[in-house]
Amino acid sequence: MRPHVTLRRVLVWQVDTGLAFFSRIWGWICVAWRLLRIPFWLALGAAIGFLVPYVWLLDAAVRSRFDDLSWQFPSRVYARPLELARGQPLNANALLSELAAARYDEDAAARTPGTWHREGDRFTISRREFIYLDGRERARRISVSLDKGRVAALTDADSAAPLERVRIDPARIATLYGQSQEDRRVVALGEVPPLLVAGLQAVEDREFKHHHGVNVAAIARAAWINLVAGRVVQGGSTLTQQLVKNLFLDNGQRYTRKANEALIALIIEARYDKRRILEAYVNEVFLGQQGAQAVHGFAAASEFYFGRELRTLGAADIALLVGLVQGPSLYDPRRNPQGALARRNLVLGVFRDTGLIDAASFASASKQPLGTAAHAALPRDRYPAFLELVRRQLTQDYAADALNGAGLAIHTTLAPSVQAFGEAAIDSALAGLGKRAEDIESALVVTGAHDGEVRAMIGSRDVDAPGFNRALDALRPIGSLVKPFVSLVALAQPQRYSLATLLDDNPIDLPQPGGGRWRPQNDDRQSHGQVLLADALIHSWNLATINLGQRIGVERVRGFLESFGLKRAINPNPSMLLGAIDLSPFDVARLYQYLAADGHALPLRALRGVLDAQGRPLTRYASKTGAGDYTTAARLVTWAMQQVAVAGTAHAVNDAGLGWLHAAGKTGTSDTQRDSWFAGFTGDTLAVAWLGRDDNKPTALFGSTGALRVWIELMRRLPTTPLVVPQDGLEEVDIDAASGKRTDAACKGARVLPFAAGYAPTEEVHCPLDQLREFFGGDDR
Repeated sequence: MRPHVTLRRVLVWQVDTGLAFFSRIWGWICVAWRLLRIPFWLALGAAIGFLVPYVWLLDAAVRSRFDDLSWQFPSRVYARPLELARGQPLNANALLSELAAARYDEDAAARTPGTWHREGDRFTISRREFIYLDGRERARRISVSLDKGRVAALTDADSAAPLERVRIDPARIATLYGQSQEDRRVVALGEVPPLLVAGLQAVEDREFKHHHGVNVAAIARAAWINLVAGRVVQGGSTLTQQLVKNLFLDNGQRYTRKANEALIALIIEARYDKRRILEAYVNEVFLGQQGAQAVHGFAAASEFYFGRELRTLGAADIALLVGLVQGPSLYDPRRNPQGALARRNLVLGVFRDTGLIDAASFASASKQPLGTAAHAALPRDRYPAFLELVRRQLTQDYAADALNGAGLAIHTTLAPSVQAFGEAAIDSALAGLGKRAEDIESALVVTGAHDGEVRAMIGSRDVDAPGFNRALDALRPIGSLVKPFVSLVALAQPQRYSLATLLDDNPIDLPQPGGGRWRPQNDDRQSHGQVLLADALIHSWNLATINLGQRIGVERVRGFLESFGLKRAINPNPSMLLGAIDLSPFDVARLYQYLAADGHALPLRALRGVLDAQGRPLTRYASKTGAGDYTTAARLVTWAMQQVAVAGTAHAVNDAGLGWLHAAGKTGTSDTQRDSWFAGFTGDTLAVAWLGRDDNKPTALFGSTGALRVWIELMRRLPTTPLVVPQDGLEEVDIDAASGKRTDAACKGARVLPFAAGYAPTEEVHCPLDQLREFFGGDDR
């Protein structure tokens, strides 16, 4: 038999055999189909019946989320920006405190925004770009020279051009979150560095521009690599799927979750263009954690890790952020710097291999340190007492739900350096009291003397402790702090009263409304006979003050205090004249602001303005100054209070070497020394300090031995200006202290006192013998 015949027969046999096999298989399939076709069609129908409405629901949810894509953006609360001007009071400690609060880092070059360098008293500051109430301020390098506690020179560090005035971007002091503790700063895709946009795709999803939400090839490749490795070393999710996980799903590994992820990704890709998806991703991706606060989006991450705007980042910084997408905890540059550095350089290698950077740029970037800023972090809410005031004043214009999570920029009046100095002053004063400081609490309110801006507020000796805010809510008897206002009401009638008016400082015995007698005493337990009104205030003599208050009328004094709108009950009895009035330190600051502002009523405010999430002004706050009806009387009282700090109950101010400030102040002590007060002001700063016990037990402190120490410690640290009382409306005359009449400067006991112009004493008393002695240069010995 020929070979080809045999081969043909073999082939025919194989074909027949194969056909018979497939025929049997087909028969089995047909039998199975006859048995399963009804269940199959039922299952398919059920699947379609479920899947179609389910996809429709998913589509509706996706459109609802993406068509109005909005996150709860935390509202950020800022201190006031530090404004620099030539001649402004400023010392190195204050400047360094301000820079630290704004999270500036020391750097020898000081070329990166958010850095500074010091050479002696000359500082170079690289200011960040920021948006303030009057618009955007660009980044710039500033040179500041200090001399004798003032700004001696202010120039542009690059051009050396002199600057009249410049601001440093404000410190972020608090964050008002919505329901979720997520820190986020939303940016448009055009504001994101091109290298970040391209690099993110190169590392996480190179087929992003070509797939439709799910990359089957990438999933298969990742599955094979993971199988070979025996563990998960690579993911196959697209950027769209990662976005879906962040926006819609949890982090579970269930098949149903993965199926939902794929379905939603397909829907998103069908509904929206790639640019919209990418913009959502760069603002949503999770990139870190600080306590309970989650960092979402590359803009917030740039601030969190580098303390800089996203647009200022270089290739190495961008690579670090892109590398964090794989595992923010695993590659955290603070907790795992070696792992973060390795991951960053790996990402830089991808940038190089995909042509995003050249070899030289790769070599340079990969040699750089991680570059995370020492002070870069989510700012913690540090100033609970001040922030409570901010919230109370904000709620006058905004509902609570309009603040939390609304993405507002809330600009306040807080001066971080003043706050820091106030905290240090309390610590130092309490430490100096030794055992007497046990169980003693404190409060401090510091304002701008002429604008009423609250620069610092402390509500507890534990300055970071939330809870009871003594600065706002501790109602305590103010003691002798009321006396300047008793004098002011009198001096507002210059035809009847002056600083030379004689007052009776003799024992008082008055009936009380509920029975019994009221017999007040001076602190020295002595009476001083006829004394000048000025001396009654300077030495804080109780008996003279009561007699003055009764002469002008207790109700008139009470009415003046009520005119400040304190909304507190004012004691209608004569004991009110000695400070039997319960006020908070903030209330007292409101009263003394009137004197510090030269007899003009000023509301105390903690706010400058509010910007919306796009940086547009919503509200601006400005002080509305009162008419100043009693300016002359206020100047006379201020002059007397300056003498308090020289030779009166607050002479410790002068003794401490602060006489150059010519400060005006008043001590206050409540009954049995339960409360120690001091209120005083310089040319630009008012501060009210209080020390006391929450259980209302005696402190063994007077105003001069407790709260005054806090004030002195503050002013030792604080750059400030001397107080100069305007002389408009005043005239000075030599007065005989014994009679209150006009006399000659050469007379023994003659004193120069200011008077409202035109109301100085006209009656004179002369002293020929004293004049002769003065002429011959002798004395009476």
